[in-house]
Amino acid sequence: MDIIRVDQQILVGIRPIEHVDEAALFASEVAAMGRAVVKVRRQSGAARIIARTLLGTLGFPPMPILKTQSGVPIWPVGIVGSLAHHDTVAAAAIAETKAIGALGIDVEPNEPLPSGLIDLIATSREKRMYDSRLLRRRDLFVLKEAVYKAFFPLCNETLEFQDVEIDIDSTVAYVPKANCTFSIQIYRSKNVIGLAYLKRPDRR
Repeated sequence: MDIIRVDQQILVGIRPIEHVDEAALFASEVAAMGRAVVKVRRQSGAARIIARTLLGTLGFPPMPILKTQSGVPIWPVGIVGSLAHHDTVAAAAIAETKAIGALGIDVEPNEPLPSGLIDLIATSREKRMYDSRLLRRRDLFVLKEAVYKAFFPLCNETLEFQDVEIDIDSTVAYVPKANCTFSIQIYRSKNVIGLAYLKRPDRR
């Protein structure tokens, strides 16, 4: 498992999904997933292995990570976090709420976007800001997904891709309809990890 520390406040972990990761789920997590197929349970187990490892570095014992009815993970008191996965890799991010007010993570393979998705994902402004090479990557996609995961628990409101403006050079994402600005980070290797977060006002 690879662990990254962001801004000295956020812990991010990423690892391949393994064949037996579904066995890592607590009984309550399995029950909450209902009739989910093995692939989904395996992906969820992998993400929770990472999350529990990260929580352990902050002194938390292994515990179930359940979800609300809207699908938001339920974290221990004092913790904010996010889970993500694609077919072969899982990721998680956590932070203490005294420093970070909202947090979202997404992960995608480092491959070009499927054909025809640029117009769905990129706003008119982003198409002017970025060259075609960047627009064909998954950078904007993972960052906007991360923003959504950070935004939804705060406002209980969904976002479309066009609702979020990404400024990679300034490391910020802006949601105009909510007048809300998130810090963003992106990490590229075999995968692309997007992170979005809000620092507490008294934290710099």
